Amino acid sequence: MQIKIFSLPIFVAMVFQFFAEYIKHRLTAKSRHGTHSPFVYKLTDEVIYDFSDKKVYNDIEAKRKKLLNDDNLITVTDLGAGSHLNKNRTKKVKQIAKNALKTPRLAQLIFRLAANHQPKNMIELGTCLGVTTAYLAKAQPTANVLTIEGCPETAKVAHQNFNDLALKNIELQVGNFNELLPKAIGAAEQLDFVYVDGNHTKEATLNYFNWCLPKINENSLLIFDDIYWSKGMKEAWQEIKNHPQVTITIDLFWIGLVYFKKGQAKEHFKVKF
Repeated sequence: MQIKIFSLPIFVAMVFQFFAEYIKHRLTAKSRHGTHSPFVYKLTDEVIYDFSDKKVYNDIEAKRKKLLNDDNLITVTDLGAGSHLNKNRTKKVKQIAKNALKTPRLAQLIFRLAANHQPKNMIELGTCLGVTTAYLAKAQPTANVLTIEGCPETAKVAHQNFNDLALKNIELQVGNFNELLPKAIGAAEQLDFVYVDGNHTKEATLNYFNWCLPKINENSLLIFDDIYWSKGMKEAWQEIKNHPQVTITIDLFWIGLVYFKKGQAKEHFKVKF
């Protein structure tokens, strides 16, 4: 009973803190017109703020709609920091789709970032039901997309979604991130595009970042999800920004973009999204 008594106030406090961080971000972030870096201005104007409808979105969003109405139960294996919303092990697919999938607005931004970046290879940490993975695969059909998921039953749903969408450039691996990610990095000649939506703890996030560093180059892009998810994630994001190899970061609140462009002065940007 004590857990139930204290869980609600703790959850409310976390939501309040997250909302306060969002308001603070909105008040301090800039639009493209307040961005003086030519690179960041162009990226913001042509990619981040490209809200036009694209035909390529339709099939994926139709799949999302089906997932949001899927009453099938699956057993969730949570190897990470867990969920603020629901820690029950058995969940309906539609619950996961509602609480864990990236919104269309954010998933489509990640699509545009990948399409603009034109990577030869992509790594995604945290497949979930595969909607964002599908966007990555559609963004660059000639690139290999390696996605890693810790939950076998969630991965089964994602795999079926990839088949339904006829996506042939995705490799799905299931297991512990700490084992599979270093192997994937070791096998790669270089890292072009890495999207981290996995274990949302400070230690894990910094480990993922540091493991990537030996294979990054000046054209690499790392994306970290939920950078304001907790105090630990905020601290991890700050350490990543301060790393000497990082030259440009773009804080969009929901995600953080990390670039390693040589010859650029170190700059950090907050952009409204």
